[in-house]
Amino acid sequence: MTDTGNGAPEVTAGGRLSPETKAAKFAELAQRIRGMQSEDAAASAARAGAARAEASMAEASTAEAPEPEGSEPAAPTAPAPAPAAPTAPAPAPVAPTPARAVTVPAPAAPAPVVSDRQRAEAIRATAEVLAAGGAPAELAAAAVAEFGEEAPRRLREDPWAVLGLPGVRPEHADGFARELLGPEAGPGDERRARALVAWLLEQAALRGHSAQEAAEVAAGLERLRMPDPGAAIQAAVADGRVLPFQEELTGAEAHAAGGGEEDEAPTRTLLALEGLAMAEDSLAEKLLQLMATFVPGEDPADEATDPDGEATDPDEAEEEAGESGAAEDSAERAPAAPGPTAWAAAAEAAPSSSATALITAAAEHALVLHTGGEAARAEPAALVTAARGLGLRAWAATWTDQGRDSLAALAGAGTGAEAPVVTLAGLLSGAAGPGRAPDGTLALDLLVLLDAPLLDVELAATVLESLADGTRLVLSGDPGQLWSAGPGRFFADLLAARACPAVASRTPDFGPIGELVSGIGIGELQPVEAPDKEVVILTAKDAGEAVHRAIQLLTDSIPRALGIPVEQVVLLTPGHGGAAGTRALNAAAKARLNPGPGRFGGFDPGDRVVDSPAPGVTRPARVLDGDATGLHLEYTDGSRRTVPPAEAARLRHGWALTVHQALGRRWPGAVVVLPEDAAPALTRQWVYTAFGRGERHLSVVHAAGPALAQAVAERPAQPRTTRLRAVLAENTAASEN
Repeated sequence: MTDTGNGAPEVTAGGRLSPETKAAKFAELAQRIRGMQSEDAAASAARAGAARAEASMAEASTAEAPEPEGSEPAAPTAPAPAPAAPTAPAPAPVAPTPARAVTVPAPAAPAPVVSDRQRAEAIRATAEVLAAGGAPAELAAAAVAEFGEEAPRRLREDPWAVLGLPGVRPEHADGFARELLGPEAGPGDERRARALVAWLLEQAALRGHSAQEAAEVAAGLERLRMPDPGAAIQAAVADGRVLPFQEELTGAEAHAAGGGEEDEAPTRTLLALEGLAMAEDSLAEKLLQLMATFVPGEDPADEATDPDGEATDPDEAEEEAGESGAAEDSAERAPAAPGPTAWAAAAEAAPSSSATALITAAAEHALVLHTGGEAARAEPAALVTAARGLGLRAWAATWTDQGRDSLAALAGAGTGAEAPVVTLAGLLSGAAGPGRAPDGTLALDLLVLLDAPLLDVELAATVLESLADGTRLVLSGDPGQLWSAGPGRFFADLLAARACPAVASRTPDFGPIGELVSGIGIGELQPVEAPDKEVVILTAKDAGEAVHRAIQLLTDSIPRALGIPVEQVVLLTPGHGGAAGTRALNAAAKARLNPGPGRFGGFDPGDRVVDSPAPGVTRPARVLDGDATGLHLEYTDGSRRTVPPAEAARLRHGWALTVHQALGRRWPGAVVVLPEDAAPALTRQWVYTAFGRGERHLSVVHAAGPALAQAVAERPAQPRTTRLRAVLAENTAASEN
């Protein structure tokens, strides 16, 4: 990254990045995305060491760090009373830094090859520094992965850098700094200021925010006893890890801030980590670029003509077509461009009016949003089928393998390797799908991306950077479901921005479960007729009774009364901890269904488990066996894999899941457990998503009292602070001027 002389990125007087700096950063982001490679063994080992260190730190701490909103939400517990904190002063204005020439950087030189011996020596030296400061030695591998061979020197010179490692909290970092620096480790140290600002923004990102208001960051610094929050923010901005933005408020937000119709629009100052800021800027730029470079096809003339307007000999045209036939089947061929007549015929042949509307919109626009429930997934399937029939290289991508198989069946393409439906992970990695063109972009003309609400801003930026100019992109999803595990609300911001056509499906989800979920989506929790016991609501007086009832449903009632096997029923709950969290439910399910000593790292052959390779990504599996090489798993798609011991920490038992872990999947039977302490975790979004996980049957074990109905009626979603909508509006206005 090119920066200014004092280390801060070049910004304009309004607090935004200059166009030159934006261009440089977008180029860097694209280079990084297109050069992504799979994680190597050393990185896996570092992550495992970090997990062990995180556990050690957690045991030593009396405070709990917030968990990622999407991957492992904290157990629903009543919050402890927080000590009163003085009102945080408004942060000092973030002044623009002097600018110097900025150029797009050349591709980075290859990283120097580090031998295993050098890495081992760096880990040993880092462990010594950590031990000198009273920190767990298990953090050494994570520190070397983060800071490289310079980790020992970096930690000695800036002890608060340890705050960037997994599981480390401010009180840990302060203690580490005091041990290494002695009396020099003051609360106002600039190194501490930089680290705390970044840490606060990282914690906000775990809760889904891609940015935070400067006043909120300042308040957090006050609580951490930072003497001058404004100066701390200035130091973090000057360091370049944090970027400032001025954003105009509109609508209800402007009215709440006291702005009148004739007054100047009120503004707020937002702070964002560099990576998240660049991802949202990149998203806005690339979305507008796709729309600007899109050229719809034209109907062919009645008689082929050459460029001079003279009729072309049919034999010559046929010969030229034959010579170019091979090229048309390759990634380098000119994309097909069906005209309005061909698209109209395809739309007319669509199986439903909603599918017709979607095909028509995709014919005329580069970017289209599509909203609807489970039944509405047939419409993107119809679009893919129609587009391929018109000669376009059309592919669909889903969040899970289950979604891939069901969509392929809807598209009438089966589930084999030839089906034009892949998982998003397979598409981006190149393991499945159309492959890449010579310039690194995906070799396709139309991408239909389902489960779009599950994309965080960084993953969405990865997808957009992988598309060539002029590619059609259709983003489809259910706006009522939970957002991504990572920061941002990409799909919701696009819908709110109204930057492109949005097609709302008119295909309802059928049956009692569909009726119940549809009502929840509009804020109404009403009883439904369920003559075949598709929906059953049971009350429980406390968490203990809720666990008992849930296990009874899983192991006996549902299989016996409805004929749904245990393996096809899932237990869902708000969090991992607590008396009715996934840990308690899984322990009870294992004791009933597969008792054993847990001789393979806590697991036994026959256990249901979930493998979570990344936040928001969950793969159900069954333990086959285990040995010194690791746990041997069989996944629901029939594939098998051995999880090495260093990665086994990411496995959990899988009879019970959080609703975030269940995203992108459905089961024939679902049992939703709502303990009495669930109220803080409940929102309309959560209930809508949880109740929609059952295909044939839904049981709700309810001990939350009035909190359930209140959440559905009054709490649509947990709020998230993002910048994408404002950046889209700003860039759209700039492109029109």
